[in-house]
Amino acid sequence: MRYFLELSYNGTPYHGWQVQPNAISVQEVIEKALSTLLRIRVQIVGAGRTDTGVHAKQIMAHFDVEKELETYHLKYKLNSILPPQIAIHDVYKVDNDAHARFDATSRAYEYHITLHKDPFALKAAYYMKRSSLNVDAMNEAAKLLLNYTNFKCFSKSKTDVKTYNCTITKAYWKQEGGRLVFTIEANRFLRNMVRAIVGTLIEIGEEKIPIDNIHDIIESQDRGKAGYSVPAHGLYLIKVGYPQSIRNK
Repeated sequence: MRYFLELSYNGTPYHGWQVQPNAISVQEVIEKALSTLLRIRVQIVGAGRTDTGVHAKQIMAHFDVEKELETYHLKYKLNSILPPQIAIHDVYKVDNDAHARFDATSRAYEYHITLHKDPFALKAAYYMKRSSLNVDAMNEAAKLLLNYTNFKCFSKSKTDVKTYNCTITKAYWKQEGGRLVFTIEANRFLRNMVRAIVGTLIEIGEEKIPIDNIHDIIESQDRGKAGYSVPAHGLYLIKVGYPQSIRNK
């Protein structure tokens, strides 16, 4: 029987989602908790991988067991033994062929920038001492992303993906007081893609790069042409979308 976990986590203490040989990860911590409670070895498959320090407001994972589970009690027990940086919001049964990664139809991220020194946002937002950003220009450039599908220029080098094509459906900035939030949604993302896009848009906002240069950057398919990658701690995975039919309560 297959079950989905809906969870969130603060990525500050973890070396990303995926299990690693010499570093603590979110996946490892959850697998240990599930294995302890169910008294069997449990492995989970996540909707995607996040890098060291990246946060998730919502991410899904699945696991398999041979018996029916009391999902409400399992959620309660998991939250009791998991560290405070990880929260389980729901556990529910799905069809046996449902897949947390491959069945996802969309993923959405936010990137948070604080324009003023904020001691409470040290690991929750990217502090930019230079606050004179042209947000209108950044939004104009962000809209141009929706006209393209090949985003090799924003991908981490030396990656083993079969295609650099992604369909972006949303990309915009919003200012909320002293904080700037960038929201982007697509069917899939390349490794480091969001952080590289944000760095490029910041350079446009600083008027180091003209807005129209976004065309040349994307069409070059050259990572060296795009802007810098912003720090991981300002990035949040906020939503993973699935077909309505996947839930099988």
